[in-house]
Parts: sequence; structure tokens; C-alpha cells
Amino acid sequence: MNFCSDNVTGISPEILTALAKVNQGAAMPYGEDECTKRLQTKFAELFETDVTVFPVVTGTAANALALSVLVPPFGAIYCHSSAHINVDECGAPEFYTGGAKLLTLPGNNGKLSAQELQNAIALSGIGVVHHVQPAAISITQATEAGTVYSKSEVQQIAEVARTHHLSLHMDGARFANAVATLGCSPADITWRCGVDVLCFGATKNGAMAAEAVIFFNRDLAQTFDYRRKRSGHLFSKMRFLSAQLEAYITNDLWLKNAAHANLMAKKLAMGLTKLPGVELCYPVDANEVFIQLPETVIAGLIADGFKFYRWEGEHSTMVRLVTAFDTTNESVDALIKAAYSHSVSVLSNY
Repeated sequence: MNFCSDNVTGISPEILTALAKVNQGAAMPYGEDECTKRLQTKFAELFETDVTVFPVVTGTAANALALSVLVPPFGAIYCHSSAHINVDECGAPEFYTGGAKLLTLPGNNGKLSAQELQNAIALSGIGVVHHVQPAAISITQATEAGTVYSKSEVQQIAEVARTHHLSLHMDGARFANAVATLGCSPADITWRCGVDVLCFGATKNGAMAAEAVIFFNRDLAQTFDYRRKRSGHLFSKMRFLSAQLEAYITNDLWLKNAAHANLMAKKLAMGLTKLPGVELCYPVDANEVFIQLPETVIAGLIADGFKFYRWEGEHSTMVRLVTAFDTTNESVDALIKAAYSHSVSVLSNY
């Protein structure tokens, strides 16, 4: 009944099992345990290249600390106006970079365009002491609109970054959902496209609380250890973070979970768009459905006990519905059936 977010879910059984297993006996602290050490090899295999990996607890910590090594205090980070780093992280990127500025751009379907970036950077005042200096581009995959960047779109943005000697950061809180949609290898949509650092999300897709900051450009990772410690994100019992991440990427659990969530979102969207007065706001590429519903349908669903967010204020008829790894067919069917009943009841009054 709760479609507010993929943060409302429990934990994948496989990850719970891994936590119980790693809970046996003693292990060295601060990442010196065997589970954490294995992550470097595990993620290198997953991404088909050598990487440097740092587990952290939250997506905000992952994004803010990753950006802190890419951007000086006088630097600028280009991102979409709806990006999580701009809207939902309470100034953490600015704080951990020591004062860098987020420069936001619009873009259809929650995406930045390479041309808009090129135009903005060209007018930014590079080398002018009075202006912040372009330092990084941050894109979200999947986006805050539930859409997915194609490989060519990421490559075009990366080319802009390289032209201007900027780093490219990817917020991958729903990275699994994007990869499941694209059907490509995780390497093909990251470092092979020019991404320097990825914040690899797990919490929204079955973990209890675990994210990985993955450096493809390993030279950029040299100070991350110290920044993570200084920010209070160096876990003493790191094995409990690492065990979640290890289980998450073992036997493609991350992709299975994401594929199921995506399928439930597609089913939800298909069912609801058959109703009169209903319109999708964005393509449903991942596990989020942004949709315009009649007020009577919204009120009826809320009265029935369904939970979701009105996306543009308390009176908005644009709602966000989010599915997850444990969303059932039955719950999707129930919401569609309830929406249909409220729509029919309205029509019968005419």
C-alpha cells in the first residue's frame, strides 16, 4: 500500500543472511576485515577494470564526499535543477567541498543535455577571478524524473567534461534500475563512457544501509580516506557495510531486484494510463511513475490507505509512485483496481 519511496522497504533476504553470517566472531575494524578487502576485487570484476571502492552509509555522504575530491572551494558543479545534490542534500555538497557552488540547468525529462552544458560552460568566465571556476559535472542515473540516460547521452556529456578539463560524477542511487533498463554492462554506462566516479546505490534496492563510492579514475581517490574519516563516515565495524554490498552484487541480486521494481512500475503505469483524465508526466524508464491523476482518484486512493507523494505541493494532482524490489503484483493490481473504482464512480455521476 505504500508507494511513497523505495526507502520504505525492508531488506533483501540474501542481504540479511549475509549480515548474520558476517556477525559471527571478531573481525578487524575500519575496513581491515576480509569482507571489505574483497570488495576491491568484486567491484573490479563487476566493472571490468581496476577500481578503488569506499563503502559509506548514505547516498548524501557518498555524493558529497565524492564531489569534495573533484571540486575546489572556488569551483562550480553543473547539475540538473532537480538533482538530488541540489534539492535534497541540505547543502552537504557545498559544505564538504568547502564552499563550491552548484550551478543548475534545466533539461527535459530530468536530464542534462550536452549542448546546454557546453553553452553554460562557455559563458562561465573561465579564468576570470571574479567567477567560480567550472570543475565538475554531476548527472543522476536513473534521474529524479525516473528516466535513464542512454550511453550516447552520457558519452556526449563526458566529451563536454573532457573538453573543459572537468570531472564527471554520477549519482547512482538508482543505478541498478538504469542498468536493468539499458541491458548493458555496468562498465558500458560508466567508465567506458567517461565517468570518473560513481556513487553506487544499494539502500533503495534491498540493502539496509550501504552505498559504495567507486573511483574509475583512481588518482582522484588519494584523499578520500581522510575526507571520509573527517566527516564521521569511517565505520569502525565496516564489515557490516561491506557484507551488504558483497551480497548485493553476488549472483546479480542487484539487477534482479531492480528488474522486478522496473517491471512493477511499468505495470502500474500501463494500468493507470487506461483511465480517463490520466497522463504520464515522464517516460517510465525505471521504478518511478510520475503521473497526473484526477483529484477524485487521488482522494479516493488516500482514503483507501494507499500512500504516495503529491509531487508539486499539497494540492498538486501530479503524484509520484515508486515501486521496489519487494513490490508485489497484488499491491499493484490493488492500486489500479482502486483507482479504476474511483474513476468509474466519478463518471457515473454524470
